[in-house]
Amino acid sequence: MATGDQDRTGDPPVAGLLPVVYVRGFAGDTHGIDKAVADPFYGFNEGSTHIRVGAGNEPSFYQFEGPLLRLLLDEGYQIRVQGGQEAYLDSAAEVPANTVWVHRFYDAAASSWGAEPHEYRLEDAAASLLALIEKVRARAGVPRVHLVAHSMGGLICRCLLQKVLPDRGEDPAGYVDKLFTYGTPHGGIAFEHGLGLLERLRDATGINGADIFGPRRMYEYLTPAALQDRDGPGEGWDARLLGGGFPAERVFCLVGTDPGDYQVAAGLSSAVVGARSDGLVQIENAYVPGAHRAYVHRSHSGSYGLVNSEEGYQNLRRFLFGDLRVASALVGHSLPAGDGVDWQAEVRLSVRGLPIVMHEQTAAHWCPVQLPRSREDGGPEPDVPLVTTFLCSRLAPRGGAGPARHALHLRVLSLHRVDGFLSFGDHLEQTADLDDILIVDVDTTGPAPAVWAVWNSTVDGAIRDYVPSGPPLADLDPAAGAWRAEIPLPATSHPVLGEGARIALTVTPWT
Repeated sequence: MATGDQDRTGDPPVAGLLPVVYVRGFAGDTHGIDKAVADPFYGFNEGSTHIRVGAGNEPSFYQFEGPLLRLLLDEGYQIRVQGGQEAYLDSAAEVPANTVWVHRFYDAAASSWGAEPHEYRLEDAAASLLALIEKVRARAGVPRVHLVAHSMGGLICRCLLQKVLPDRGEDPAGYVDKLFTYGTPHGGIAFEHGLGLLERLRDATGINGADIFGPRRMYEYLTPAALQDRDGPGEGWDARLLGGGFPAERVFCLVGTDPGDYQVAAGLSSAVVGARSDGLVQIENAYVPGAHRAYVHRSHSGSYGLVNSEEGYQNLRRFLFGDLRVASALVGHSLPAGDGVDWQAEVRLSVRGLPIVMHEQTAAHWCPVQLPRSREDGGPEPDVPLVTTFLCSRLAPRGGAGPARHALHLRVLSLHRVDGFLSFGDHLEQTADLDDILIVDVDTTGPAPAVWAVWNSTVDGAIRDYVPSGPPLADLDPAAGAWRAEIPLPATSHPVLGEGARIALTVTPWT
């Protein structure tokens, strides 16, 4: 995610860019593989013309050029193919660092080249990914690359990081700088319906290789050989956990929350996977614990897909090329005493100058932030992380001057239960007990960030006309390399979250 800026600036790209390697998702049977390899860029070039905006979630026209073209336009990246990227890499003495490469791992499994296709194996795709990375690193003279992956492609990348490189005794952080995944089933693919029969049938038959999304195969390709148990994953094994020594903070997971627009198998997939999904991957399986993540109302693929979306690109761009990280959390809050009440928060992040919502966790999209009660004495609850954003200070804000701006929309809702069931006696649907917007302005022109923050309920007139004034917020964390401030919630929130409730903003360098 990102803080406020205007997208197109004409500024030169950031110095020291690293090569980007794209890894596509699952293609299915031979027909699907043949279709995939016919695309020169394996789908990374696809754009879209549809977007859902407004309270009614109705489709509108919005033309997004695609992530590949935007990287070329915005960041000065290049494509070096000239008849075939492998042949080009073999013949070139050196290549620029600001280049985009596509891992064409399905080519060997296609039947359209006139040769006998090889059986696709995920471990082989991870090994050939390493060969591509080593070749790109050598030709570009760079230590690492960025990996960008859709769906199964993220599992190929994790196999590289967690098994292939550790099996060689190599540090994965020495090869990969950052990993960004779109809709990757980090926890596998599960179905809300079928009582587990569909998963067992898939894993037993391995139809079209789809057993790679089940726990036994995931354990095989995500666990180093020296750590594998021949009996397979034990009780409680979590495929989402990142092993191999690669830091989770260098991973960003884009999570889709729109199953309705995923039309594979005439909508049957989204029907059996369930509402808490992007149509193929359930929300809880779409991220690595400890990694950065954003929730966007996009489906797994298609006209409203994750890869071919402005939301996906803006998160990708700032994660890869941003220089500051801004984390926000709810701290010092206390929940009203009383049993039978569940508390949730909804969070949206909007960036000035962009026509999309960068991050959206809402009850309507089945992914609100839970506010658990851990104390019965009314004391402060543990801190609750809300969202982490990335700032590109080189991107000019609106109008070319002044601080960058983003808005954090916070809503707090309560759900009453009687005997374990929701009570609708005093219920007002989608009505929040607290609803306000924190306007955050960040100026990075000085030696340290200067930050202003104000609640919209205290601002006269339109947000767009508000100009921050007075001194910036004081730094509560004098430690080198970190800046922290806490903004009290409005007084109207005190009956809901207590007088001590605050939003903590922590700004740290991001390179």
